[in-house]
Amino acid sequence: MRAKSLALLFSIAALLISSGAAEENLRSDARNPVISHIPRESVGSSVISSVGYSKRRHILEIEFGNGAVYRYLEVPPSVFRELMSAESKARFYVGNIKGNYPSVRVRRRVKDYPN
Repeated sequence: MRAKSLALLFSIAALLISSGAAEENLRSDARNPVISHIPRESVGSSVISSVGYSKRRHILEIEFGNGAVYRYLEVPPSVFRELMSAESKARFYVGNIKGNYPSVRVRRRVKDYPN
């Protein structure tokens, strides 16, 4: 189990280094924010504001309604397509993405969800 955890950490580190974001992710994102170069498009969701995808790196980037941005690594193109075509983006995210792919926080929550 420990070997698998270490292998996963090394894979994430290699991906971050290749994306040019390793140093920023090793420090606090408040002091050294990761700059996103993945274009995102707005989606009609009360929970998810925008979604972007890097086909070359298989990185899914999601901006939530509270301003938080997360990158999900090793996401197949089919999952991105299914998310974009899902009637409920939030439901698809919870059922198919959250907890299923390694993730890196790009930006912290900046506001509370509207009531």
